[in-house]
Amino acid sequence: MRRPWSEFIKRNIQATRYAYGLDGVQTVNYNAKTTASPGALKTDAQTAAQIRIMDPTLIASSFRQLEQYRQYYTFTNHLDVDRYNLSGKDQDTVIAVRELNQKGLGSSQSWYNNVIVYTHGYGVVAAYGNQRTVDGQPQFLQSGIPSVGLLGKYRPQIYFGENSPSYSIVGGGKTQLEMDYPGGKDGSQTTYTTFQGKGGPSLGSVVNRLAYAIQFKSEQILLSNAISDKSQILYKRSPAERIKAVAPYLTLDSDPYPAVVDGKVVWIVDGYTTSSHFPYARAENPNGAVADSEQVGGNFTGNINYIRNSVKATVDAYDGSVHLYAWDAKDPILKTWEKIYPATVEPISHMSGALISHVRYPADLFKIQRNMLGTYHVTEAGSFYSQQDAWMIPNDPSKASQLPQPPYYLSMQTPLVKQANFSLYTTYIPKSTGESSRNVLTGYLVADSNAGTTKGVKAANYGKLQLLVLPRDTVVPGPGQVQNNFNADSDVSKLLNLLRQGSTEVLNGNLLTLPVGGGLLYVQPVYVQSTGETSFPLLKKVLVAFGDQIAFEDTLDAALNDLFGGASGAVAGDGSGTSASNQGAGGATTGSGSSSGNGTVATGNAALNAALQAAKKAIADKAAALAANDWTAYGKADKALAAAVQAAISASNGK
Repeated sequence: MRRPWSEFIKRNIQATRYAYGLDGVQTVNYNAKTTASPGALKTDAQTAAQIRIMDPTLIASSFRQLEQYRQYYTFTNHLDVDRYNLSGKDQDTVIAVRELNQKGLGSSQSWYNNVIVYTHGYGVVAAYGNQRTVDGQPQFLQSGIPSVGLLGKYRPQIYFGENSPSYSIVGGGKTQLEMDYPGGKDGSQTTYTTFQGKGGPSLGSVVNRLAYAIQFKSEQILLSNAISDKSQILYKRSPAERIKAVAPYLTLDSDPYPAVVDGKVVWIVDGYTTSSHFPYARAENPNGAVADSEQVGGNFTGNINYIRNSVKATVDAYDGSVHLYAWDAKDPILKTWEKIYPATVEPISHMSGALISHVRYPADLFKIQRNMLGTYHVTEAGSFYSQQDAWMIPNDPSKASQLPQPPYYLSMQTPLVKQANFSLYTTYIPKSTGESSRNVLTGYLVADSNAGTTKGVKAANYGKLQLLVLPRDTVVPGPGQVQNNFNADSDVSKLLNLLRQGSTEVLNGNLLTLPVGGGLLYVQPVYVQSTGETSFPLLKKVLVAFGDQIAFEDTLDAALNDLFGGASGAVAGDGSGTSASNQGAGGATTGSGSSSGNGTVATGNAALNAALQAAKKAIADKAAALAANDWTAYGKADKALAAAVQAAISASNGK
């Protein structure tokens, strides 16, 4: 006899999973290994090659120090992660726009400068997600003023952005010149421009000038002779404000991100339709689920129990033009709103291939879904009621935070998928009962974020959620436990203390988790930053863990080779002066060759063999110096290793 309460719970589970887009989750039992073996990453080479060692939060200060150029420019505190097709291959990137910061004008601030002259930011800056320079800086693929790099020609002026001034008066022609970008050290002159778009109302009439003088409480708008009949006033300049003016019914994702698309810089924003009246579904205020160690909360109002990412929106960073695209044209709520606001939403067919290739699975939706799935991965009424298998998101261990770890964008290959895709993932640990807490992995949720190609083909698997469920009898350390293992390891502690010598501090980067090698690999970049006012983090070390095994090396390549017995089967390509055909700093090599019987690889190149032998000796000297706490000898051995690696690279290149 079926009990009434179980029928209600069953309806609640079914309704909730559908209302939050969880009914199509593909559950996979993932029998994770916990012991690393040589060559284990061979089948996951695509994932290993794209492991992101650039933390978009930590390197924001690097962007400011290296690419700000003037105090009146700035970058956001959290950079965005996207991907670009470079030379036929997708490349994960960390990207930001160089926005205007009028506070940086200091004593030069005036109504004329703030409103007429300094009106916009300039250009995008992008760095490889998986590479660094030899000294630990981001490896830029687009940078500078004027903007140069691999993203092609585009219009660099940023009139509409997340930090744009409340209003500017632009477009006055030759009588009103705006500062475009400053002169450089090479003697180049400051460049001026005048806005040529249609981004705001005209100030050609006295009535308009009077109206805006009253609105912005400035008599200068009415009296200034710097304003001509061609002038326009730009306001409501953030992407969210622009979209809300067109579609007030949408709830917007909290993280607009910039992309270079078809020769323009556009802001891409995810729009949600929601309801709180879906029958039987669980209702919650989603802002709590959105909050994590990097994001204080979302833009939702009140409780909801139904959500769809029904709209993808773009805002042109130059002229502020807004386009809305019906990403989920079947959503009944969107269909209703389209009747009220006709001709505002365009079909997906109007999206260019370049735009589709930069669409990603929205982070706020994913956070809401992961929060619900912590309970609603259980579909049997009795087990659901007992809550014995409830999960939660681990706190962010890299920041010692009591807030959940954020999800991360990575290009990775997951089980049952044949190639690496741009994805968004999160991890689960058992839900704390208040009396005990176990920081071991129970689940791993991935959302396929590859929306399509530059040819305009929408990917069939975009938005597919895959849940890897780990076996109960295998203990796979969770993020918190791995961070504790890193901190407690004696060899790691010695090296970290060495890095802390002098006026420097060590900063832990984001702790990434990847389902590779038949198990789960943890990767954490380690940065060093001087305590000086103009310092910025430099990536100096990489921590990796697989099960209880740990490696800590100068490069990701070397750490992986160390962790997997000197033959990981993959070269990560972390831009530390090595390439896929060259030696990693840990002494492992790739390519053909035969063993010489002494742990070195004989290559048939005498100079290369000598360099490899020198590298082997330097590694042994480093280990001996570390064991003896002889930091002077350690430093000499480290320099010898760097010289040997460079010699090996030169020899292998025939130099």
